[in-house]
This record gives sequence, C-alpha cells and structure tokens, in this order.
Amino acid sequence: MRYIKSFCLIILIVFSYGRILAEQNDVQHIFDHANELYNQGVYDTALIYYHQITKAGYVSDALLYNMGNAYFKMKDYPSSILYYEKALKLHPSDEAIRHNLALANTMIVDKIETLPEIFYKVWWRAFYTLLPADVWAWISVVLFALSLLLVYIYLTSFRTTVRKTAFFTALLTTVLFIGSFGLASQKYYYTQQTNEAIVFIPTITVKSSPSASSVDLFVIHEGTKVLLLDHLSDWSQIRIANGSTGWIPSEVLQGI
Repeated sequence: MRYIKSFCLIILIVFSYGRILAEQNDVQHIFDHANELYNQGVYDTALIYYHQITKAGYVSDALLYNMGNAYFKMKDYPSSILYYEKALKLHPSDEAIRHNLALANTMIVDKIETLPEIFYKVWWRAFYTLLPADVWAWISVVLFALSLLLVYIYLTSFRTTVRKTAFFTALLTTVLFIGSFGLASQKYYYTQQTNEAIVFIPTITVKSSPSASSVDLFVIHEGTKVLLLDHLSDWSQIRIANGSTGWIPSEVLQGI
C-alpha cells in the first residue's frame, strides 16, 4: 500500500510538472505571436495577446516593456507610461525601459520638476536599483551556502590559521548574506505594492480634501505619475514630483 501511494505521488508530481511546462510553452507561443504582430505594425491585436498573457498570471519586464512600446506606437501615451513604469519596477536598471519612459513623458502635458534629493539618497537609489530582486535572491543563496561551508571548515579544521580565516570570512559572508537577503525581500515587497499610479483623465483638479466641494489646489493631466499617500472612500491622496499634495477621485488612477 505504501508503494502504491508513493507511485501515485510521483505520477502526480510528474503530471503537475508537465502541465506547468505545457502552460509555459503556450505562454511563450502567444508571446512570440504577439511580437510578430507588433513587428508587422498590428499593435492593437498584439496588445490583445499581451493582455491575455498577463491575465493568465504571467508577468515579466520584457512583456510589460513590449506592451508599453505597443501603446506608444498607438499614441496612447498614458498607457505606455503605465507599462514602462511597471516594467521598470521589475527591472529598474534597464536603460532601454528608462529611455522609452523618458521619451513617453515628453509627450504628455505636465512637465513637473522633481524635488532634488540628498546625495546619499541618490547613491542609495543607484545601488538599490543596480540589480533586480531575483538576482539579489540568488546572491543571498550563494552567500548563505558559502557561510555554511566556512563554518564547516572552521569546525573540522585542525590548523589555527585556517580556523581563524574561516571564522572571520564566515562573519563577513553572513553579514553580506543578511544584507543581500534584505535587499531581495525589500525589492520583492516593493514589486507587490501599489504605491504609485498614473492619471488616466485628460484634466483633473486636485482638491484640498476628499470632497468635490473642497478648495481647488492645482490641475494635473493624463499621463502624470503620482505617489499614493492615503485612501478614503472613493478618493486618493496624492503627491506629485514637486512635492505638492492633494486629493483626487480614485477612479481616474491606474496603479503601477
């Protein structure tokens, strides 16, 4: 009876793995077909297939980047900005995404000056965006394995010099492991959060409070990126790049 259960478990694992591979092959086929349509200039149909992939739960920076390009070709600049931002969120160091995002931002009405950042924040952002979350995760795995190996050498070696070297090197790799694991976790958490959004309405007046009758503060236009600060009923508190804050209806926003 035990062998039958084991055999059934193996069959189930093999079947599940085969189904996953089949789904991945189907997704790759759809992605390749969508890319062919894009290259032929059939952008609207290509987007249908791209969206079909995202609805199936498969997302990558390459897919989102291609969606941004397709929307840009169709002159739907708010949507192109949205998907470039989504792609950049997954791969923040990709120069092609950054370039196309900057180009799309020149096509919208609002040209908001960004508040200058303190130098150490600029340095940290440059380091933070150096690698995507999965790369930091693999680095942490390698460092953890190296730390275990060094601990083993420390415990089993009879030479004092080797033990000292292994001990202090293990301390260093452990610190680096903690740092890389923290970066991987933080970047993964960031990709799962929606704390930024793009405005999807030609013109919207930002209010002083979450009420249509409140004081008008300033006006922003479609394609503008905002930081989400708070949410109340059907309203969202936002901050734009120059530091100005206010409230707008949540329905005019699409989260990044």
